[in-house]
Amino acid sequence: MDTIFSLSSLLVMPFWLLMIALPRWRVTQQIMRSPWISAAPALVYAALAIPRLAELLPALMNPQLGSIAALLGTPAGAALGWLHFLAFDLFVGRWAYLDSQERGVSAWLMAPILFATLMLGPIGFLLYLAARALARGGQRAGEGLQSVAGEGMKG
Repeated sequence: MDTIFSLSSLLVMPFWLLMIALPRWRVTQQIMRSPWISAAPALVYAALAIPRLAELLPALMNPQLGSIAALLGTPAGAALGWLHFLAFDLFVGRWAYLDSQERGVSAWLMAPILFATLMLGPIGFLLYLAARALARGGQRAGEGLQSVAGEGMKG
């Protein structure tokens, strides 16, 4: 489990590096158009979670702080949590990157926002929503979410 945990970050770091350090590079833009960039950590997550469904489902079907803490307090639970963070933070970071490219948001502004998304997921997401609203004179922050997440995410 230590090896899986340690190596799992390598599955996403190249994408974060491209978005943060080389956001305008044609290769970065081409790679980031693929929704499959989050697939690798999601597949490792699935490979770990599916054999443990009997253990996971009771805690997830009736979440209680104690049962979730116990689950995450195991090496397998911590690895699952980490892979979940990696996959979903990258998905959100990709959306913010693509949306910022469409809207012409400065790459200099996006670099710390993407870093915050990598490190603190939801905080980076909120920072991007705020920056996006301010960049367009107070546009509704949720406008355009449907472009990546589907029609159900309209603000």
